[in-house]
Amino acid sequence: MNKRRIIAVLIAFVLTIAATAMWSASTIEREGDPDAMVLEDSGAEVGGDRPKKKGGNKVVKVLAAPFKAFGRLFGGGDDRNKVHRMTEKDAERFESAGITRIEDANNSKKIKRDTSSASAREHFETGREYLLEERYNDAISELSMAVSLDPKLTEAHNLLGVAYDKKGFGDRAKDSFERAVKLEEDADTLNNLGFSFYQNGNYRAAVDRLKRAAKLAPTDERILNNLGLAYCRLGKIDEAYKAFTRATGPLTGNLNTAKMLERFGREDDAIRYYEAAREIDPANSIALRRLADLYQRVGRATESEGARVALALAANNGVNNGK
Repeated sequence: MNKRRIIAVLIAFVLTIAATAMWSASTIEREGDPDAMVLEDSGAEVGGDRPKKKGGNKVVKVLAAPFKAFGRLFGGGDDRNKVHRMTEKDAERFESAGITRIEDANNSKKIKRDTSSASAREHFETGREYLLEERYNDAISELSMAVSLDPKLTEAHNLLGVAYDKKGFGDRAKDSFERAVKLEEDADTLNNLGFSFYQNGNYRAAVDRLKRAAKLAPTDERILNNLGLAYCRLGKIDEAYKAFTRATGPLTGNLNTAKMLERFGREDDAIRYYEAAREIDPANSIALRRLADLYQRVGRATESEGARVALALAANNGVNNGK
């Protein structure tokens, strides 16, 4: 096989991988709580603290990946930015170690640097920066050092919980949030602890912490939406509606409550809340679209057709108030 043919085969191979990656980019399984993602899809703020996401188009990144891999195949690139999996044993070591592992930029050999002379606040600031950069292993290392040097540093306990949560260590995250709350009951930390309880299925404890957080921050959308989710899981739909409405107003409050009821298979109840949203905004495309489907599903064909007509009229009139 001559050189030209080999090159042609390699190009075809790379293009095939790129095409597959493009298809996969739209089907990547999302991580996170399914109920929370329903609200997120409508633009609601929900969940615990989240480090800022560094920019970049997911599809572009996915498409670029095969070409980067192709370059590494022939000796280009390195693995200095590779994300390494953290284990529970790693986490335990970070909590007790007085040293930090780093990568030498020249030879990629792992070396140890003594960081014992740095203050708790310095470790905290470094850990926070790592968290913002989504370098969770490094963040855990630095924040663990911060709380070992100053066990009363509330912020460090809180962010350590966030980092553990991002690595999938739910129990460790909850422990860190609880330590932070014992030191100081602020709204953000209570919200983090409450959402941690929610994710672990302890909905009553979640409601208790989130209610306390809402008292400290009565207009915080994220806290109120989390509280609404927890109430939904306890079957307290009226209370959930009140929390959702406090977060973003009656229109979105009705829509979010309806979405949750629809998720739980309570179609008739979902219809009531979608109808209430439609009363507030007769041309709301979310309410009209879901009502058209739900009416059809429960055998109310005439009303379903009416909702479809209203949806078409709203679209023709250029109304764009939903997804």
